[in-house]
Amino acid sequence: MSTEASATPSAESTSESTARLFTITELAAEFDITPRAIRFYEDMGLLEPSRSGRNRVYTHRDRTRLKLTLQEIKQLVDMYDASTGAAPQLKAFLQVLQQHRHALEQQLDDIEITLAEINQHEERCRSLLGERVVAG
Repeated sequence: MSTEASATPSAESTSESTARLFTITELAAEFDITPRAIRFYEDMGLLEPSRSGRNRVYTHRDRTRLKLTLQEIKQLVDMYDASTGAAPQLKAFLQVLQQHRHALEQQLDDIEITLAEINQHEERCRSLLGERVVAG
C-alpha cells in the first residue's frame, strides 16, 4: 500500500512532502528482494526512510538509490560471470578503489581543516585565559 505524505510541516519542499511515498513491502515487491535486504541497505546508510506511524516510508530518492545500488550489484555480478577474463572486473574494481580514495581524501581534507580550526580556538582560549590571569 502506498502512503501519501502528511500535511505536517517539514524541512522538505512542498512538492517533496506531497510526493508519493513507498512502503518497504512495495519496494521489496518491485525489485524482487526481501524486506530484510532493504533493511540491510538502511543499516549501510544507503536508504533513509522516515516513519508514518510504525511503518517505514521511502521517498522517490530512496527508491532511486535502491534501484541504482541493485543495478551496480548486477553489473559487478555480470562481470564476474563473464567469460572475458579478469580485465573487466579489475577495471571496475579500480574504479571503485578510485572512488573510495577520493572520498577518503576529501574526508582527510575536512578533518585537517577541522583540526586547524580547533587549534585556533584552543589558542584563542589560552590567550584569553592568559589575559585574565594577568589582569586578575
